[in-house]
Amino acid sequence: MRSISILMLVSAMTGSMAEAGTVAAAMLLAQGVVSPLLGRTADRISQRRVLLTAGVTHLAGMTLLLLAITLKAPLVLMILAAVATGCTSVSFTSFMRARWAAMVEADVLRTAYAMESILDDTIFLLGPLVVTVLASAVHPAAGLVACGLLTLAGSVAVALHRRSEPAPQGSTGRSAERAIKVPGVWILMLCYAGMGFQFGAVDVTMIAFAKEQHAPGLGGVFLALISVGSLIAGAVYGAVNWRLSQARLLTVTCSVLTLGVLPLAFAPSSLVMGFLAVLAGVAISPGLIAGSTLLESVCPRGALSEGFSWLTSAGALSIATGTAAGGRLADSFGSAAGAWAGVGGGLFALALAVLGQPALRGERPAAEPAAEWAVQEQ
Repeated sequence: MRSISILMLVSAMTGSMAEAGTVAAAMLLAQGVVSPLLGRTADRISQRRVLLTAGVTHLAGMTLLLLAITLKAPLVLMILAAVATGCTSVSFTSFMRARWAAMVEADVLRTAYAMESILDDTIFLLGPLVVTVLASAVHPAAGLVACGLLTLAGSVAVALHRRSEPAPQGSTGRSAERAIKVPGVWILMLCYAGMGFQFGAVDVTMIAFAKEQHAPGLGGVFLALISVGSLIAGAVYGAVNWRLSQARLLTVTCSVLTLGVLPLAFAPSSLVMGFLAVLAGVAISPGLIAGSTLLESVCPRGALSEGFSWLTSAGALSIATGTAAGGRLADSFGSAAGAWAGVGGGLFALALAVLGQPALRGERPAAEPAAEWAVQEQ
């Protein structure tokens, strides 16, 4: 919602989509770089303190960004305000998944992550619609204002929910452990990077295909259908008691992700593309759920916020890369080339999932007994 709001507001104020894209990219890149540091800090001193501090400073950053854009400040000032906004933005997805791991038993953790993924898909469906309506019907700045207020309200609400908060590492009396030092975390980060690259390339593919069909408005419909497929699959995946290990399930979902994107390169019509879009989304939520469950099992117990933040950042930064690469290929060779780029990202994720099986099956590198915290095989 933030990036779309920035795109709409900057383009409305300056008339330049290039400047709008630069400002939005600056915010996203800053968030991707700093998010793991905020997660690490939350693991050490508590999520509550980070959420409350970041919530207030993020609102201040959003206010500066809003003023810079509406006053038509020089591009460099808008970029600096966007960087400040991104640097104070915590990864809510990461924090929430760490809280689920602290609050629920291991045998229902996969279902909890499935519910979280379904909510994410719902937000991805409704969020862009909300900010678009606000920006077009109320004021170009209304979407960005709503994002700031929602982030502050959400930060306070989650911070006050003490029962789900993971115990900070500083309160355990043990030396801090780093998620980034665990081989299994690296495997999952690279796997998420491949999946993120695929997601970005597929988004561009859908928009490019819609333009080729002389119906650009269908691009949004195709993207919504991908989310629908992901949402339905996430609900089913969370309800089924799988007998395969989570490490093997990650391999299976990465395989389905790759196979699901392959037909997009051969779609002959908009109707067929709509059907294929649903299929392309079928493995998205299951793949992310399997990755989240695996991270909970391989990451040090006191570094979950940091670990999930690394996954989120890897995915977000690679989505931007996939979007850029897919867009360039689609411009030069057509929408099918963007789909093939997505296949490449899926193959990279699949290769990491297969080669990284030993690391993904490793025990949790924590001081407490691994069996106490291990995720039960479904």
